[in-house]
Amino acid sequence: MIQRVFNFLSTTALLTAAFTAASASAPDTEAPSAGMLPGQDEIRDTATAVVDTARVAGIDDLLARLGDKRVIYIGESHDRYEDHLNQLRIIRGLHEQGHDLAIGMEFFQQPFQAALDAFVAGEISESELLKRTEYFTRWRFDYRLYRPILRFAREHDIPLIALNLPKEITDQAGDGGIDSLIPEHAALIPADIDRDDPAYRERVEAVFAMHPKDDDADFEHFLDVQLLWDEGMAARAAGYLRGHPDKTLVVLAGTGHVEYGHGIPDRVARRIDVPAATVVSGKMRPFDPALADFILYPQRVELPATGLLGVMLDTESGGEGLGIDGFSENSGAKAAGVEAGDRIVSVGDSAIDSYADIRIALMDSRPGETLPVEVLREKMIGGSERLTFDVELH
Repeated sequence: MIQRVFNFLSTTALLTAAFTAASASAPDTEAPSAGMLPGQDEIRDTATAVVDTARVAGIDDLLARLGDKRVIYIGESHDRYEDHLNQLRIIRGLHEQGHDLAIGMEFFQQPFQAALDAFVAGEISESELLKRTEYFTRWRFDYRLYRPILRFAREHDIPLIALNLPKEITDQAGDGGIDSLIPEHAALIPADIDRDDPAYRERVEAVFAMHPKDDDADFEHFLDVQLLWDEGMAARAAGYLRGHPDKTLVVLAGTGHVEYGHGIPDRVARRIDVPAATVVSGKMRPFDPALADFILYPQRVELPATGLLGVMLDTESGGEGLGIDGFSENSGAKAAGVEAGDRIVSVGDSAIDSYADIRIALMDSRPGETLPVEVLREKMIGGSERLTFDVELH
């Protein structure tokens, strides 16, 4: 392990030391099998260096320094698997230290808490969890990124806490601001929303300037959405901490909700005074010691590609299965004989009634794999017929 005094290192030297520590501490990490239930030895750790305000160190040192915290915020880039493996590594380490944990998650919305409870209790399957939480229409990022964390929580009976406000609320605020919310939705948002932090406003303005937007985009509405996300998640986290004084809460959220403490952390602190720490990845951003209490420098880890049918789906029309509007270039489904207008009713062993069913059926597939796809096809005369095609996934 490399340990050096932060004050004596230039930024360049510090980053060099961090990457040296990462490359020396472990070999390149391979992604685990997507179907794997992670346990103590089944997920390989990412090779990660840690920078805190005093030194360059490693994950084990980080865990020791988190031991007295009641709430730990771990920022993520949603599509970076190494970030999620580090989240799991910290959760696992804290659990092994004997902490009574709960995990707060940005990527599940508060009305679906009962589904998370049922999943942890072993009452519903992973597939049922994804359907009940409407995961694929409300979050959309590859579920396999988060799967090891959720399975670890279920294996060890660690509560999962849905932090985010319903999408319907933030969508409406984006269109018309907080004042446009219907009474039913207004009743679900925190009563105390702090708009007076100039540093927070400045950061949101910088994001708004870079954000693709229409000519009529309104910054104040954009700010309202950010405030609702951060205040909503903070109120939920603070309420959980207050109601469960023996728990250590690990909050998983996008780095923008954690860095500099301006998003969730300072809004939790406004509601409840508990020892806290922030952890973010320093990859792909300029080094700034004010970014967080601890900055991670993990090696890149890629998930294996998922197989694709190569179809464009009609998710709006009713009827059995899902309709096919068209095909992508080099579509395996089209090559196998599937036609536009067909309705997919099964893929492999999975019945298809919704978009979530398609995503779940293909989640652990690979390009080049062949799966039977059953469709309904309308005949010119006499209703429809069921046809099965062997489709090579791309």
